[in-house]
Amino acid sequence: MSIKHGLLALLQDEPKYGYQLRGEFEAATGATWPLNIGQVYTTLTRLERDGLVRAASSEGDGRSMYEITDAGRTELAKWFATPVARESRPRDELAIKLALALAVPGVDVSAVVQHQRMSTMQSLQELTRLKRNSTEAEISWQLVIESMIFGAEAEIRWLDHCEAMLLRHRGTPRAVPQTYAVPEEQETRS
Repeated sequence: MSIKHGLLALLQDEPKYGYQLRGEFEAATGATWPLNIGQVYTTLTRLERDGLVRAASSEGDGRSMYEITDAGRTELAKWFATPVARESRPRDELAIKLALALAVPGVDVSAVVQHQRMSTMQSLQELTRLKRNSTEAEISWQLVIESMIFGAEAEIRWLDHCEAMLLRHRGTPRAVPQTYAVPEEQETRS
């Protein structure tokens, strides 16, 4: 998620100050993605430059209040209507770590998997505790926490799969898979 769209969403109903936006963003996401106030104001400056927000009336205390523009509402509606593409998500550091552990001699890949499983299980227990302590009124927080729970459960299942693959392939020499992409120069010659 971009901070840009998060701020636009929070400005949908009424004008707000930067600190107010930061607090509401963290409340809506259960502080799973804490924002520093510099990020908020830098993003608001860009949104204003792009015509998506404008400065609203100030209270005279030097603080700037921002409101969403019609162009901002259009951008926000487009963002809500567009599915998140799988390829636009960040790289999976754990998958890369395990792949490299297999490629580097002397690394106990099973131990790497076990350490990760223990850490993920601890996170899952903490997330489950947080969910249990939430209230029905905190629906936005519940959606975030349940997404994190599902992610942790999926990671544990994937680690189980990795461990099973390691057991099946024990004793097989490690090999880095070949890539079969054709270089661009050769593609144009065909």
